[in-house]
Parts: sequence; structure tokens; C-alpha cells
Amino acid sequence: MVHTFVHASWLNQVEIFFSIVQCKVVSPNDFTHLTQVRNRLRAFEDRYNATAQPFQWKFTTSDLDDLLARLDRNTLAERQEESSVALAA
Repeated sequence: MVHTFVHASWLNQVEIFFSIVQCKVVSPNDFTHLTQVRNRLRAFEDRYNATAQPFQWKFTTSDLDDLLARLDRNTLAERQEESSVALAA
């Protein structure tokens, strides 16, 4: 079983990984046999796993709280502005 996130951010990470694989492994596409593709992919996987490190996220939960509070304030201001425009018309 694989847990996937509710939001699409996990898909962005998958796309980034496959972009790396495309640039570093399968380009140029000069393979004459599928065995060569498999061997190159496995060698890349071994090297990548040996050097992989956890991401150092810079966006913290307090940053998220601040962002959500700003969005709430902006949304409230927009609703109040729409209401005043509707009343004036």
C-alpha cells in the first residue's frame, strides 16, 4: 500500500524525479537493446540511493499559518468590497 498526499505536491516530486532520470539516464536515447536501458536505470538507482539525502524544507507550519491568515484577510476584504459594490448598484 502506498500513501499518496491529498494535494498534488507529491505529483510534482514524481515529475521532478522523472525529469532527472530523463536528463541523466535516458538522454541521449542511444540504446540498441532494452537490457541496456534496464542496466543504466539500475546503475542510476543504486548511485542515487547511495547519495540521497532528506529534503531540507524551508516552508514551515508557521509559514503556512501566516499564509492562510493573509489569504483569509484578503478573501474577507474582497467579500466586503463586493458587498459594498452590490449595495451601491
